Amino acid sequence: MIGYILRRFGAAVLVLFAISVLVFLIFFATPGVDPAARIAGKNADPATLEQVRASFGFDRPLPVQYLMMMKHLFVSHDLTSFVNRGTLVIPQIMDAVPVTLSLVVGAAVIWMVLGVAMGTLAGAMRGTLVDPLVMLLGVFGVSLPVYWLGEVVNLVTQKELHDSVFSWVPPLGYVPFSQSPGQWALHLLLPWLTLALLYAGIYARLLRGELIQALNEDYVRTARAKGLSERRILIRHALRCSLIPIVSLFGLDFGALVGGAALLTEVVFGLPGVGKLTYQALQNLDLPVIMGTVLYAAFFVVLANAVVDVLYARLDPRVRRA
Repeated sequence: MIGYILRRFGAAVLVLFAISVLVFLIFFATPGVDPAARIAGKNADPATLEQVRASFGFDRPLPVQYLMMMKHLFVSHDLTSFVNRGTLVIPQIMDAVPVTLSLVVGAAVIWMVLGVAMGTLAGAMRGTLVDPLVMLLGVFGVSLPVYWLGEVVNLVTQKELHDSVFSWVPPLGYVPFSQSPGQWALHLLLPWLTLALLYAGIYARLLRGELIQALNEDYVRTARAKGLSERRILIRHALRCSLIPIVSLFGLDFGALVGGAALLTEVVFGLPGVGKLTYQALQNLDLPVIMGTVLYAAFFVVLANAVVDVLYARLDPRVRRA
């Protein structure tokens, strides 16, 4: 088991290295892309461009440029933005991480509770009217784009009905937990619900299918033959085994959202998280910030994949020999 863990995390390090090289080549070695022209501004003369290239090391070979950027990013932590001169990249990311974590953790708690409850109810009540009604709610949540739903929520709560029904809803933005826990939760309540609605539907549909399949397994028939109650069979046996793919999917989704996949939710609700930071960097073609946020996102996605693989290997020994 230890050997498998070491191999899996060693492979994760190689994947991160490959991603860093790929991102660097896309933004620094693609024909027609000149970072010096972006830094110097429009209508810069050739002398200014040459001075910028020499100052930032763009006139050096690509491997040297890559090593310099990795050194500034991971060793000296003094990589600066090309757009906001003098602004360090690492502090920008570190300031955005708590916002993204607050959004994703809160939404994850909501979608897991709703998804497991809806999926269990639909699976247990299969063949009745409750099953299609719950699944209809799940399809409704999956079908609504997050950015559209967020805009509708903002339109209703911030403008149309703000002075009457939703006067308690604060303006868009973020308040740190350390400053005011109550305002922190209040500012994130609607973003939590908006993001959780999509994933709750997905998890409910997946759990329902797994639960129905588990209820037809031989070990469930054996439990019934022993005289166990349906509630005990459902919770202690069928649900327990059905949650394995849910946990795996949760690890991947959580890693992706923390890595920046919650971009649309952050932009719509004005949350200064990693996703919004990446969005702004892409708009301004701020290459150091893009490199930092992409590697940050890749780290969480790769880490989530590695952890899920290790958990699978722990649950199923056959995976270790694959």
